[in-house]
Amino acid sequence: MTQTPEDLRYTEQHEWVRRIAPTRVRVGITDYAQSQLGDVVFVQLPETESNAAAGDSIAEVESTKSVSDIYAPLSAKVVAVNDELTSAPEMLNTDPYGAGWLFELEVSDAASLDVTVGELLDAAGYQGVIGG
Repeated sequence: MTQTPEDLRYTEQHEWVRRIAPTRVRVGITDYAQSQLGDVVFVQLPETESNAAAGDSIAEVESTKSVSDIYAPLSAKVVAVNDELTSAPEMLNTDPYGAGWLFELEVSDAASLDVTVGELLDAAGYQGVIGG
């Protein structure tokens, strides 16, 4: 059975969102997503300092099965990317909620992030999406 940590928020496109500061979140793909992809062989990350709009495809994950777009869960600036994935893309498979994170996004104010994160799925809601 796939893991769905209770402390994260989720999108229907299988991204997870962890709030790491009042105006910043860390984003990755879920355990379910990595299990569907199979062995990840390449990750294309967004450019730091670029602006992402909610729903935009801003990264790609390539596996032995397919190439999947990663979507921005909210409108924000990309402030960090996990460069380790360039040389070790398999971390998405082995530790999707830890070392396999993809990028960090920052917004201008905490109140708007409260609202946006609140609109994402909780663990139970995401389990409903994946039939868990």
